[in-house]
Amino acid sequence: MGRDLYKKILIATDGSENGAQAINAGMEIARLSQGKVYALYVIDNTCYPAERSDPRWKTAMEEQFKTFGLEMTAMVEEAAKVAGVDVEFVTREGHPAEKILDFAEKKSVDMIVVGSLGKTDVERFLLGSVSEKVVRNAKVPVLVVRAKSL
Repeated sequence: MGRDLYKKILIATDGSENGAQAINAGMEIARLSQGKVYALYVIDNTCYPAERSDPRWKTAMEEQFKTFGLEMTAMVEEAAKVAGVDVEFVTREGHPAEKILDFAEKKSVDMIVVGSLGKTDVERFLLGSVSEKVVRNAKVPVLVVRAKSL
């Protein structure tokens, strides 16, 4: 692997097992290429039910997501220390695929690494897939990491 190939790597993390494996894969690529990692956690505020207009409920949900985002960045920080990789943590709010693609373009990343949640065909049809949307619309290579089968 050329050392200049992947200097800026975006790892989108969501807290899933596949997301954790994506962190490890992205860190290894960054270590080998001596690159920098952007660790992105997107708070999906598009999933708030419309009937839940109570501002206290919305505030409580936002706090939960922010706390979870901090836990994810701690996981990424530990992986970065082990790999000896420079990492910058970023959180965004909105639709995950859109925010991942937007961030990747603005920072001119060389590669995007995401975990796949392994949805069924019906779930993908009804809900869509973040990793699928990223793969279809990214202007740079995308590594989709699936769970290791036993």
